[in-house]
Amino acid sequence: MNMEALNEIKRPTKSERKVAQVSFSALVSAIEQLRTDNAEIEIEETKDKIVVPVRALELLSDILKAMSQGKPISIVPIATEVTTQKAAEILGCSRPFIVKLLEEGKIEYTKVGKHRRIKFEDVLKYKRQMKEAQKKHLIEIMNFDEEIGLYDS
Repeated sequence: MNMEALNEIKRPTKSERKVAQVSFSALVSAIEQLRTDNAEIEIEETKDKIVVPVRALELLSDILKAMSQGKPISIVPIATEVTTQKAAEILGCSRPFIVKLLEEGKIEYTKVGKHRRIKFEDVLKYKRQMKEAQKKHLIEIMNFDEEIGLYDS
C-alpha cells in the first residue's frame, strides 16, 4: 500500500460531488437488482467490459456516497502494516513514544528482523481510543468546574 496516499487526501470538487451523487443513486439501484456475486460493467467510452465482484461495486457505492457529501476518501487494505515512524505520523506523536506504547503492550505489533511493524487498523483503533479518553476527560473537567462553581453567574 502506498502510505503517501494518506498525505494526498483531497476533498472532492463541486463537479465531482454532483457526478458522485447521481452515480451513487444509479449504482445502488443497479446493485439491488443483481442476483449474482459478480457483475459485468461496461466503460461506455472505450466499450471495455469488466467483470467485478458485487462487493467491489458496494465499496464503490460507499465511495460515491462519501464523495457526494464532500468527504475526502482514502482506501487502505485492512491488514496493511506500517512502520513505527508512519504510526507516529498518523497519531501525531514521536517515534520513541510509539515504541514505548508498543513495549507497554498498548498497541500490538510484530517484528520483522529488528524492525517493528504495526497493523494500520491497530493504529486507527488506538487513535479512536485516545479520542474517546480525551472526550471523557474533558467531560470530567467540565463537571468538576460546575461542581466548584466556576460556571455560576
